[in-house]
Order: sequence, then structure tokens, then C-alpha cells
Amino acid sequence: MENSPTPVIETRQGALIGLTDDDVHVWRGIPYAAPPVGELRWRSPQPPESWRGVREATAFSASSWQSSEYCQALGGGDPGRFSEDCLYLNVWSPVKRNDPLPVMVWLHGGGFTIGAGGLPPYEGKALARRDVVIVTINYRLGHLGFFAHPALAGEEKRIVHNFALLDQIAALEWVRDNIAAFGGDPTNITLFGESAGARSVLSLLTSPLSEGLFHKAIVQSGYTLPDTPREQALQKGEALAAHFGLNDATAGQLRAIPAAAFWSLEAPLNIAPTPIVGDCVLPEPMLDRFFSACQHPVPVMIGSNSDEASVLGVFGIDLAGQIQKLRRERRFGLGLIKLLYPGVKGDEELGRQVCRDMAFTTMGFVVMQAQQRAGEPCWRYWFDYVAQAEHATYLNGAWHGNEVPYVFDTLGHVEPSRQYVNQQDLDFCAQVADYWVSFARHASRKSDVLPGPVRWPACRKGRDVVLRIGLNKHAGFRLENRFMRARMSLFKRVMKHHVSLD
Repeated sequence: MENSPTPVIETRQGALIGLTDDDVHVWRGIPYAAPPVGELRWRSPQPPESWRGVREATAFSASSWQSSEYCQALGGGDPGRFSEDCLYLNVWSPVKRNDPLPVMVWLHGGGFTIGAGGLPPYEGKALARRDVVIVTINYRLGHLGFFAHPALAGEEKRIVHNFALLDQIAALEWVRDNIAAFGGDPTNITLFGESAGARSVLSLLTSPLSEGLFHKAIVQSGYTLPDTPREQALQKGEALAAHFGLNDATAGQLRAIPAAAFWSLEAPLNIAPTPIVGDCVLPEPMLDRFFSACQHPVPVMIGSNSDEASVLGVFGIDLAGQIQKLRRERRFGLGLIKLLYPGVKGDEELGRQVCRDMAFTTMGFVVMQAQQRAGEPCWRYWFDYVAQAEHATYLNGAWHGNEVPYVFDTLGHVEPSRQYVNQQDLDFCAQVADYWVSFARHASRKSDVLPGPVRWPACRKGRDVVLRIGLNKHAGFRLENRFMRARMSLFKRVMKHHVSLD
């Protein structure tokens, strides 16, 4: 079947016209919920209004309020204009298609404070050419997305603080109801995300409100920081109101604060890069649900990068200082850690590797064991490729977020990579993207080996294997059994007590 060269689609809300980019149709700026403005600020997302006629869907929508400079420095590009009216998504689908295609829904990262679904690294064209339908979304960020205050209590029949996660759930409901019109298979939806997007995927894997809305999940650089307790979030909400001179704030007064006033707030009034536990979305801590293997029963791919500690400086973590603190307070613990990291010299490098593994690598181990207990397949990876011209820049391996343009096969199409990539980089990039699409197409309880340069088996009971994607920053794929097993076993036992941003 070949669609019309003019991509007009009928959704439940009305008709949309997109554009054609070579052999891929694109629809941008599709509303999946009503604008969360005015009385709808800090409320569950409401259904989008219908429209008459054909609505143009050729331009990305506004992004949630954030720092443009910060996003361009860390988030992969210019997020464009800002608005509270930001709940829109984008779809890429191949022009030529026969059967309904696997759907991949992307949740962007950015610490829940920056990012947008329309950023250049998330361009869905290259993946759509592999016969999948790609969806990227915006969701509320910062205090607009995560907020608690006593004045808002009782406004809904349920307790709500994680408005951003509810936005993501609303987007998944829209995909379920509409994606068939775009050529997608609503019974084969893969939810994937990186950093805060990965933390969102982990949260939705344990939320009672998202069950059945996706069928597979990919977690890229998900982190082990504990969820923010509801009591702490309420206290922070009252402190924020007091900052604006509202010691006994009403809901109306809070909603009258300009949206632009929130994103620039600094510690201790800024939000943590974690959701709030204790509302309808997350009644229990995400980590507890995985420790008890109570996550939704779907196939999962999970992994992290070789220099995830690159992001910790953004949050003010002193890597060498973490080891010096151990030396002062827990000398026995430091001795044990040195046994687990033989040959690593200097507090800075030891701190880099320990913080990386406690905050990121261990999450893959926790999820793998939870999946094994639940009888579901889990594919684990370790990303360690650096473009050849950048080896001197990335001395310690692949930074936090470096895998994203490889996953989307956008390396060479976004700055600054287009200035330095060579053919080997591009070839390796294409192989990485192939693995992600293969997971979306094939992964299941019955199909637990993914094809590729190396046949990648899932971790079942008794099998603990990691696919190394990149070998010491160079091209290559290799399976490794019991990857960092001793470190992971220790850190899983202590991470609840020792992983924090303090």
C-alpha cells in the first residue's frame, strides 16, 4: 500500500495534513491533550478538543518553559519558543508500507527541566525508513510538571503531583487510539527514553495507570536516585510559594504566577531529577517495585554508557570528594571498593567509576534481576563507542547521552557531529539503530535473541550477559558474561542508602 503523496490523516479529533520528506511522511505539532493553562495548570491532562476541516501539522509546537541556553549546551539543540501550551507530539511513518508497523514512542531526557520532542537528535526519519512508526512528544517540565502544595489538595478525586508522567500516559493513550491511521500497530508499541526519559520509562513500568499502554520498553541511562517523597515535595511547594510572597497561597494565586518565573529558580527551590512518590501515578517508589519484581510484564532493553559520570558534575557532584568522604567516614567500605576496582588510581578516577556504577550501571542489574524473577526477557548493553575524531575529547569513554544520535541514526546530521564523523562512525551508528528497531519488531517471550553483527540473547534465569556496544571507544560488538557482577551485587544492596544528590 502506498499512501497519498499529500499525507492527510483522519484522527479521532479531526483531519491532519503533514508533509513528505523523501520516502517518509511527517506530522508535527499534533495536540494529544488540551492546553494545560489557566485552571488546567497542575491538573491531570484533559482530552484535546476536536476541530473541523483539515488541521496543518507541519511545524513543531512550542516547548515547555526551560532554559534555551542550557538545552543547547546539554540537551541537543534549540528547543525553540516556550509556552505552557506544549502538549503536542510528532509522527514519522514510511510512505510505502504493507502491514501495520511497530511503533516506537520516544521520551526525551533533560533532568525533567530541559528538552523537547522536536530536537534535531530525535529526528525520526532514519528509523522510520526501517519500517517503524516513530512518535516523539513534549511534556510539562520543571515545576509545571512536578509540583505539590496543600492548596491544590482535593481539586481532583485522586492525588496528583506527577503531571509530566500523566502527560506521557495521555500521549500513550492518544497513540493507542490513533496510531493505526498512521500505519502503526497499536498492539506493538515500544516506549523508549534516555536519562529523565529513561527514568520516565522506569516509572511507567511500575505505575498502575500505564498498564497495557505499551508492550516493550527501552531504558537508556536510567538512574538509581530515589523518588522524591510527597512530604518533601509539599514542603518545597510551600517554600516556593513563600519565595513569591505567598505564605498562605490559594490555588488561584499559585496559578497566577507567570510560567516564566519557575524555570530559573535555583537550589533549593529547583526540582530534583526524579518524580514524586505518593500520588496516583507512583503510589510506591519505583525502585521498590523493581526490587519486588512487580513491574509490568513486558520485554525490556536497558543499558548505560561508559562515562555516565560526565553528567554528575552538572548536579555539583565532586567525584574525588566522594572517595575522600569514604576515607574519612567508612574506611572499610573504601577498602572493599578498591578491591572491586583493581588498578584504578587516584581519587578522581575511582570516584568517576564508582559514581557511574552506583548511579547508572546498577540500574540495569536491578532491572535484569526483576525481569528474570517475572519471567520476562531483558537485554542489557554497555555503550562505549566514541567517533574516531573525538577520542581525545572523550578521554573516559562515551558521555551521558552520547548514544542518542546512534540510536536514531542521526549522527552526521546534527551539530557538531556533522563536522567530524567518518564512514566508520556512520556504519557503526547504523548498526546500533538496527538493534533498537530489531527489539521493537522482534522482542518477546518467544523471541529472545536479536539479530545483528552479534546475535544478542536476552538475560533469562541463569544467564547474565551484556552486549558491549563499542570496545574501548572503538567499533565492535562483544558479549560479556557476568558484567561487573561483584560490583553490581554490592551496589544493589547499598544504593538505597548511599545514592543521592547530597
